[in-house]
Amino acid sequence: MPHPRQWAAKAPEMSAVVMAGSGIRLSYGALEDRANQIARFLREQGLRRGDALAVLLENRPEFLEVFWGAQRAGLYVVPVSWRLKAEEIAYILENSAAKILFTSELHAGVAMEAGRLARLERLVCTGAPPSGFLGYEAALAALPAAPIPDESLGRDMMYSSGTTGRPKGVKTALPDGEITSMMPVMAFMSDLYGFDEQTVFLSTSPLYHAAGLRYAMVTGHAGGTLVVMEAFDALATLALIERYRVTHVSLVPTMFVRLLKLPERVRAAYDLSSLRKVIHGTGPCGRDVKQAMIDWLGPILFENYGATEGNGLCALDSHEWLSHPGSVGKAVVGRVHIIGPDGECPNGEDGLVYFEGGPRFEYHGDPEKTAQAYSPEGYSTLGDIGHLDDEGYLYLTDRQSHMIISGGVNIYPQEVEDILLAHPDVWDAAVIGVPDEEFGEAVLAVIHPVDPAAAGPELAAALIACCRARLANYKCPRRIDFATDLPRHETGKIYKRLLKQRYESKQEVLFLQKKNQKNS
Repeated sequence: MPHPRQWAAKAPEMSAVVMAGSGIRLSYGALEDRANQIARFLREQGLRRGDALAVLLENRPEFLEVFWGAQRAGLYVVPVSWRLKAEEIAYILENSAAKILFTSELHAGVAMEAGRLARLERLVCTGAPPSGFLGYEAALAALPAAPIPDESLGRDMMYSSGTTGRPKGVKTALPDGEITSMMPVMAFMSDLYGFDEQTVFLSTSPLYHAAGLRYAMVTGHAGGTLVVMEAFDALATLALIERYRVTHVSLVPTMFVRLLKLPERVRAAYDLSSLRKVIHGTGPCGRDVKQAMIDWLGPILFENYGATEGNGLCALDSHEWLSHPGSVGKAVVGRVHIIGPDGECPNGEDGLVYFEGGPRFEYHGDPEKTAQAYSPEGYSTLGDIGHLDDEGYLYLTDRQSHMIISGGVNIYPQEVEDILLAHPDVWDAAVIGVPDEEFGEAVLAVIHPVDPAAAGPELAAALIACCRARLANYKCPRRIDFATDLPRHETGKIYKRLLKQRYESKQEVLFLQKKNQKNS
């Protein structure tokens, strides 16, 4: 398996990383030198194979330098979202048993507070480090750029985004073998999507997220060039594809919506002909949104369904999706089972989605959550609900934790959200269940309109009518609320736990009118 080290020897001046905003470039030769210095520094700090370190950095080259250094030192790298508060960061530091934290001057304040709460004394900061931090450049400057003598293969240890509670650390046993090895799922995806030396991959996601970091790893192994956006912007994405002749890009469905909201004349002004693969898979994608993307870019959309846990993978291309609209594909890693209260479900019937035969994982420090993820047969689940068709294609309905039970009937918010997000007057949407006096829960849609001035009864009525034209009445929102923002993660996931808390804190109960009850 190729590795950045081989590319550094073969073509040291070749660009490994380019920062989209600043234009800062990191060659494969420079990446190799810095990764070796990082590995030596970590050994000097006492970290040995199996230990963990944390990274609290915005998208910048040092993030990848630290990762590739730890990857050859047999360590677990714990990426931490810089959007978290000090107490949340401290929880991850303590739970992961991280021995050192890398951060930047931009996040030094919250990093120092989190380190204090977690009783972590070893903090490293890029730029001009405040008091209490080791300086990143100063710490590495005097270290040799030669490999450490006891190299071994490390890997990431991702924490879930915490949309349903405390973040969970996904831990897999450190692999044996040479440092040039790649995780099996990523090696499969590299082959599936044709990553090679000619690849120019546009990274639109935070590097602390599994997709952002792992596609960066795949690109580095393949010898391609990684163009990293400091933050996603729809118009800038088109400009970068044209400027760098991007061949591969990973986008989430929310980004699709942002791109499609751009005027058609604006989208048509950019040369996107270099694109070979538009990959998506983090979060559900509405059928109308995906069809619009294919109509615009052609059949170059490739969808996959998997997760940080890496326990299985489904995938399909645009041609398969067009003949199986709404599917997330067939299993390409592991085997899919749909299991309900009475056991294995027949094709077409919804149940919990399980994978058989994929890599085993655990939730670090939480054996109870780990046990809940596995069936008696040893199959593992991510908590998603869906069904298989007769050809083995998987269709996701919703997250188990997001399901609304109204009057004893299961309602899956995703299909309602798909319709609302496709509406031209909707910028963002989330559907949740809120307390209802008679039915237990009622369907509420929270809308971020394209034009805030349009928020009101007329738009609400139009959106409800739009849903009722395509869905059974009982699935449709009984009420539309408007908001100027929604608690959405960069990966596209809605923090529904936080959204529901807005209503629980107000002790809101929906009292349905008789005429609405007749329509349920």
